[in-house]
Amino acid sequence: MPNAAENPTLTCTSPIDGTTFVSRPTQSVDDVATLVTTARQAQRSWRATALADRVSVVRAAIDALGEMNADVVVELAHMMGRPTRYGGEIGGVKERAFHMADIAADALADDIIEDSGAFRRVIKREPAGVVLVVAPWNYPYLTAVNSIVPALIAGNAVVLKHSTQTILAGERFAAAFEHAGLPDGLFHNIHVSHDTTSALIAARSFDVINFTGSVGGGAAMERAAAGTFTTLGLELGGKDPGYVRADADVDAAVDTLIDAAMFNSGQCCCGIERIYVHESLFDEVVAKATEIVNGYVLGDPLDPATTVGPMAHVRFADEVRAQIREAVDAGATPLIDPARFPADTGDTAYLAPQILVDVDHSMRVMRDESFGPVVGIMSVSGDDEAIELMNDSDFGLTASIWTNDVDAAAEIGARIETGTVFMNRADYLDPALCWTGCKDTGRGASLSTLGYQSVTRPKSYHLKHLR
Repeated sequence: MPNAAENPTLTCTSPIDGTTFVSRPTQSVDDVATLVTTARQAQRSWRATALADRVSVVRAAIDALGEMNADVVVELAHMMGRPTRYGGEIGGVKERAFHMADIAADALADDIIEDSGAFRRVIKREPAGVVLVVAPWNYPYLTAVNSIVPALIAGNAVVLKHSTQTILAGERFAAAFEHAGLPDGLFHNIHVSHDTTSALIAARSFDVINFTGSVGGGAAMERAAAGTFTTLGLELGGKDPGYVRADADVDAAVDTLIDAAMFNSGQCCCGIERIYVHESLFDEVVAKATEIVNGYVLGDPLDPATTVGPMAHVRFADEVRAQIREAVDAGATPLIDPARFPADTGDTAYLAPQILVDVDHSMRVMRDESFGPVVGIMSVSGDDEAIELMNDSDFGLTASIWTNDVDAAAEIGARIETGTVFMNRADYLDPALCWTGCKDTGRGASLSTLGYQSVTRPKSYHLKHLR
């Protein structure tokens, strides 16, 4: 088991200029084990607290987080490169958190099977205990809130391990809950290495683990949890497709799909990474998409004129550069001249957005997760070919279908291997619907009523009257 002396300092390197933005010393296994013990003690009282009171505290914390937004937006620009002009994530955070608060009473209500003179038979939802949330850097508040809010409302304690790249996000959550009066010990933000995390999981420190991150990270979580029977929720990689049918509104389709491919420098869990277009619309779609991307401004995310900031780290940009280079070497045609984006010097986190045509599924850019500002566009003959290509992926998070035929969208959606099917929209998370995926995208569900099931366990009561 690692000790404190072996654990490295966690350092966030700013993609703006490659300098250290913030660093934190790590905690040892023993340090965190002590915090988990405190959390278990605090959780016993919290679970007995009235649901309305738990909801009230969580709502107050989200409001407190909103009051920090002006500072948070600037921090995010420094930590992961998102332009300040977009105003941060607090709107989506409130939408998700307050929806989960609104549905809590119904989602956690007893399922009364019988309440008669003979029997009372009930299924209750009981809190799991201590929930570990391992959150990513790309949307550090939106992704974390998906698990934190239902876990606390349901009566659990929460331990948050945030990405080093957005390390201040966890501290902001902790400050918000403290301001809202959450009882001591119920929420802990920790700074630990991967090895320490694995050791804590292997020691059965947690009852539920919700992880959002890479496929490799999810595999590491499974290895660490092997034999512990700890509940794992995993949202991993994606390669989300868009399909523009012959009857689509081209302007609406291109505006949304290209934004979904390029926003946040393409670093979106459900961003569009590949587009299939009916052959009758292909040239028009490609021309409109190219015009949009050529209008972007790549630069310092602190500059209000910037529409595309740097990627979160130079190594992420280098991976996308490699995928583009390999595709072009294999015959793909790039439509965007990088010279239009002088901030991309080829050796920093600043990466010019790119559209590729003449692509196919032998190329990594159409097969592997890119998670950057690049999208390949292919022509298809119709629904069958589009469905075959959309399913030709190891991932299954969302798919976006553009059509004026609702029935056709539903029929196509039924044949696509994915967690969410969109019609005429993309890159959005509806908190009333469960957020889930299939294949290498992971397992489990968050948000909606199912989000409460993931942080609780069913318990049956079979009570017999003797008189």
